[in-house]
Amino acid sequence: MSAIKKTFTYGRHQVTLETGEIARQASGAVIVNVDDTVVLVTVVAKNEVKPGQDFFPLTVDYQEKTYAVGKVPGGFIKREGRPHEREILYSRMIDRPIRPLFPKGYTNKTQIIATVVSADQENDTAVMAMIGASAALHISDIPFMAPIAGVRVGMIDGQYVANPHPDLEEKSKLWIFMAASRDAIVMVEGEAEEATDEEMIGALQFGLRECQPAIELQERLREKCGVPKREFVPPQIDPDFEK
Repeated sequence: MSAIKKTFTYGRHQVTLETGEIARQASGAVIVNVDDTVVLVTVVAKNEVKPGQDFFPLTVDYQEKTYAVGKVPGGFIKREGRPHEREILYSRMIDRPIRPLFPKGYTNKTQIIATVVSADQENDTAVMAMIGASAALHISDIPFMAPIAGVRVGMIDGQYVANPHPDLEEKSKLWIFMAASRDAIVMVEGEAEEATDEEMIGALQFGLRECQPAIELQERLREKCGVPKREFVPPQIDPDFEK
């Protein structure tokens, strides 16, 4: 399959999703490109369930390496070391809204890896990784109920801003990261400086609207190159046990 690219406007940027050329052995792989920032997201899942397994073993790894900004560790320590706090937090932010969107009873071992290939330090890689993870799952054969998108919402000089420049965080009255599906908000986290209820509700409604172009593009990407979803039959629970 040749590479397929789709581009949409997201906040102040043009975002491109590309698939079909890199990581073709994965169940789904998408490259998210914004200016000079590139994030590769791959997803894989086992076809069989481990006997006796009664939980969903989903692993999400968000990875940032110094080569993404053109640096190589030097001095006494020449290796990257363990994940930084930001990598752990971003992994959790991606996991939280995606985990509930798998079918109830689905327990196949599943892995999502988001790798920052290049970073210009001006674009929010968490937003890009969230969109990439959803897109990779959506075009794959892995059961996934609906695409989602992530967006960073700021409020600067009384105006809501989607995916603002990181340097504007100190000037922003609120700083929210949220994930949304086509018709619902899935996850919210962030902070605000004595924002009113109306300002917070307005920010959430603004974020929900801003997510729609990313969700629509994922639908078009699936129409172009998506594969049929694998058959999934939920495990049957003994009625007497359930009672």
